[in-house]
Amino acid sequence: MRWPFRALVQAPIVQRVTWHVRRITSRLEGGFFRPLLLALAITLLLSSAIVWFFETDRTIRSLGQAIYWSSTTVLGQGDAAFASGIVGWAVGWLLSLFGVGIVATMTGVLVGFVIEYLLKEGQGMGASGYRDHVVVCGWNPTARELVDELVADESTTRIVVIHDAEKAPTDKAYFVRGETTSEEDLKRAGIEQARAAIVCPSDSSNEADIHSILTVLAIETLAPQVRTVVEVNNPANVPHFRRANVDELLVTSKLSSRLLARSALYPGLAELVTDIVGGAGNPDDPQLYRVRMPEEAVGMSTAELATLMRSDHHATVMAVARGNSTVANPPHGFRMEAGDELVVLAYELGSMEPVVEEKRTRDGADPVLGIDPAPSPA
Repeated sequence: MRWPFRALVQAPIVQRVTWHVRRITSRLEGGFFRPLLLALAITLLLSSAIVWFFETDRTIRSLGQAIYWSSTTVLGQGDAAFASGIVGWAVGWLLSLFGVGIVATMTGVLVGFVIEYLLKEGQGMGASGYRDHVVVCGWNPTARELVDELVADESTTRIVVIHDAEKAPTDKAYFVRGETTSEEDLKRAGIEQARAAIVCPSDSSNEADIHSILTVLAIETLAPQVRTVVEVNNPANVPHFRRANVDELLVTSKLSSRLLARSALYPGLAELVTDIVGGAGNPDDPQLYRVRMPEEAVGMSTAELATLMRSDHHATVMAVARGNSTVANPPHGFRMEAGDELVVLAYELGSMEPVVEEKRTRDGADPVLGIDPAPSPA
């Protein structure tokens, strides 16, 4: 029974409620509950002693019964036949009246908590409680398309968006209102339990890149195991991002300019690449996947691997990742080794096993995805 209980405790809704309870109780002074509990304890003991002295045979057993009767009477469940004398009747009436006040106070506290919980959640002031999710830091048009892409992906990854706005920018992700460089806000987004973090600049300015660098530094401080991917405005800032130990970079201007140039020379390439990387959820458009190489492919040549992947998975091998390097369009004499990973083009993931490691830092550029990974620090 340990595993179901652990799964229940780690459920996002339980984590959110627990976070709100800690937040509310931390703001309440001890003077609020302490006098209430002290008054309740004194009232129960005093009423039990009075009933025990006037309404029972004054034995140890009857003292326990008197305490039990007082406790249940406060809750409105006391046995009227236990103390039927005038003293018992008066004490029971006072306890019932006192119990109404106790129940009203508890109900007020509970209703107040529920109302505040709903308001704070709607305003993005809660905590996600997710694990193995993706945190999107910042919001721009790219982030909107990004969330749509993640939602449509087969992995059904949970998404959290951190953005400093009065209302959620999308209804497809859990919203955390806050600053992407704030450790407290990052913790509310569950950055320490996240699979990856994607940093999107608020605009195309150089200042937005600087803010993104500070965001990466905050993430690396709190959760160095989390994979960080950043959209970069200015290619000149790439060295600064690498010094911040970012895992992968996407220089939007560089990628778009290269694609436009190739499309001018070779018509149709821009539309093809757009269909490949932007058609999630459309069964007519194939998608890029990074998957583990099948065990039976160890020792195979490039041609043999291509035949295997086409026949078993209807997938085309675009690149082979080995260690800290990625070989795009591997040559004919290239042989597969144990531990290799594949970048494939397929209509669906199917039975292929995706690569979902939390952090992976590689040297060199990935020519397939158009992402410039940062090298591991020396």
